[in-house]
Amino acid sequence: MISHRMADVLRVLESGEGPAPVADVIAMAAGALGVDGMAVSLVTDDDLAELLWCSDGTTRHFEDLQLTLGEGPGPDAVRTGAMVWVPDLAGVRPARWPALAMEAPDLMTRAVFCFPLGIGAIRVGVLTAVRRTPGPMSAQQTDDALVLADALTVACLGSGAEPPGAAAPALVPQALQRAVVHQATGMVSVQLAVSLPQALLRLRAHAYSSGRSITDVSKDVVDRRLRLGHSLNGADPSTEVERDGSP
Repeated sequence: MISHRMADVLRVLESGEGPAPVADVIAMAAGALGVDGMAVSLVTDDDLAELLWCSDGTTRHFEDLQLTLGEGPGPDAVRTGAMVWVPDLAGVRPARWPALAMEAPDLMTRAVFCFPLGIGAIRVGVLTAVRRTPGPMSAQQTDDALVLADALTVACLGSGAEPPGAAAPALVPQALQRAVVHQATGMVSVQLAVSLPQALLRLRAHAYSSGRSITDVSKDVVDRRLRLGHSLNGADPSTEVERDGSP
């Protein structure tokens, strides 16, 4: 049985009576689940998680870090279609997510809970909930999260990944938030004559080596403030780029 607080969240999502500000919907859902932040991502054709909406800066930073590193609970949930819980991020074995384990001590995010969105073999996306303090979800919070994930799955499948009715303004931004990463990947692919997966790896390598998010690096590529070099032979990627303001 779901809690009264989650029942209110579902009522807002399913109601056609007046729009609900996205901040209100997120705050309601986060409160019901006892977490500090939430994000919903959709699975793309290349099995990446495209950020649909995100509640706060801490959660966005963690989502960007996972995309930059190519590993973490979110990517695992997308790949396997199974729930991935990390009640204490600092306690994760380094062998599981080596790069993320190195970053974990400096993160504000301390606990992460990922719930896949999908029906059977159909994978739609992932619901991610984060906490700034370690600890598991309660049984009630888990039940609420599963019901919310089901509701989001139905909403996304019901209209081509765009929730119907009044819920649409609360869930769907004007553009997917990682469109710039896809655009930069395409540009690097053309510039270096490499495949799209290889181009994405080069973006990730430069972002990680420079200590920046892949989103910020991609913006520089798209704005032609950064052009990746042809050579990537194991040296520090930051030595193999040219800052170029020319077209």
